[in-house]
Amino acid sequence: MGHPHHNLLGEPPATLLPGAPEAEAALAAGTPAAEVAAASPTVSAAWAALAEEAIGDGRTIEAYAYARTGYHRGLDALRRNGWKGHGPVPWSHEPNRGFLRCVTVLARAAEAIGETDEQERCTQLLRDCDPSLAP
Repeated sequence: MGHPHHNLLGEPPATLLPGAPEAEAALAAGTPAAEVAAASPTVSAAWAALAEEAIGDGRTIEAYAYARTGYHRGLDALRRNGWKGHGPVPWSHEPNRGFLRCVTVLARAAEAIGETDEQERCTQLLRDCDPSLAP
């Protein structure tokens, strides 16, 4: 019968996460990401900042753990906001970026430790969320 709530192309509508103004302001003001993550553990942007710092310093396992935490927190938030496991999660919507940054670092860290399946899943997820993010 089809899906009446999908658009004509059969793709679900874009999922736009709500913002986290206090955590985002703290990160923008230079509050250490670990403090922001401790105060707001559901905010993927804090985990993304920790993951990016760790991978930049060559701390691959820490980066993997931080990115995976932010990825799971982001999946929870996406599902709460109507995402069904597929469909657009555009980078252009600022509150989506913490989740997308976590998936990006998770792909890099997974590749670095030889976790090829996860690296491929993350790359495909980025492509599905926003085709401009993945090669």
